[in-house]
Amino acid sequence: MSQNLPAAVTERSAADGETFAREVVNTYEPVILRGQVRHWAAVRAGARGDRAMAEYLAGFGGGRPLEVMIGAPEIAGRFFYNGDLTGFNFHRQQVPLGQLLGELLRYAEDGVAAPHALYANAATAPEHLPGWDADNALNLPTGDAPARLWIGNGTRVATHYDQSNNVACVVHGRRRFTLFPPEQIANLYIGPLDQTLAGPPSSMVDPDTPDLARYPRFEEAMAHAQVAELEPGDAIFIPAIWWHHVRAFDRLNVLVNYWWNAEATASPFGALIHALMSIRDLAEPEKAAWRSWFDHYVFGPDASQAGAHLPEPARGILAAGSPARTERLRAFLIRMLGGRG
Repeated sequence: MSQNLPAAVTERSAADGETFAREVVNTYEPVILRGQVRHWAAVRAGARGDRAMAEYLAGFGGGRPLEVMIGAPEIAGRFFYNGDLTGFNFHRQQVPLGQLLGELLRYAEDGVAAPHALYANAATAPEHLPGWDADNALNLPTGDAPARLWIGNGTRVATHYDQSNNVACVVHGRRRFTLFPPEQIANLYIGPLDQTLAGPPSSMVDPDTPDLARYPRFEEAMAHAQVAELEPGDAIFIPAIWWHHVRAFDRLNVLVNYWWNAEATASPFGALIHALMSIRDLAEPEKAAWRSWFDHYVFGPDASQAGAHLPEPARGILAAGSPARTERLRAFLIRMLGGRG
């Protein structure tokens, strides 16, 4: 591994909603927001220790059980595939909040040297911790995105991307985010697209102990990496499609995140999968021809004006984005997929 250390993620003090939209989201770069949620009741409770944090969370009991990822001590907190990629090195179980917190406290207070890895992931507050938002409001423009809680012990989440913008807020424990720009995809050695750990595909490389003999291009990815070290009360903005590896260091860790993308009308990943089926294996001249189409209608700088030469009523699915155009596109796709297009 190169001796060059990854760059630090740009950081700033807590932002108001207008500043966040103008100076953070619009940059399409990750940004640390120091102290963004320091005022949260949950952060203040956690400052009194693990037990106080657990007791505060337990006060929101009564919601639905949480989906908890459970891994044996041998995985050392790294949730990943099994050896031959036919499955995973953990299992999932529905666990009531109080039971999860009790087990995490037992591990922490009894000094269990090699505990099982426990991680409740993406538990939406309204369903699982009703009442959370009353004293822990984000106050940033993230649409109607619900708060999602991630509760566990010392864990590592494989490098992955999110299709939506993300604000992740550290409530308790320390977290390290290692981030890679979207264009580093070829150097991250992405795993299966249709058998994933938790939705999006993940990198096969462990950034903490990379096997450069097996994954030599990862050294180039690390040359473009950015690292964020977060404490309770800090937040980080992660733009959509940026790759990120997340490590939680302490015996009890709590994070809250918000995913949103006001402009999303369909899944770009779904379009990629359809292109794998319909374009990737064509002869090279034909692929080049279709690349011209994609540049003209999708990726080119004037793609939004591709139908400007047509009378507005005749532009159909080439019209400017709107709910009506989205419905028209969906109907057209349904006809095509049904063999009638």
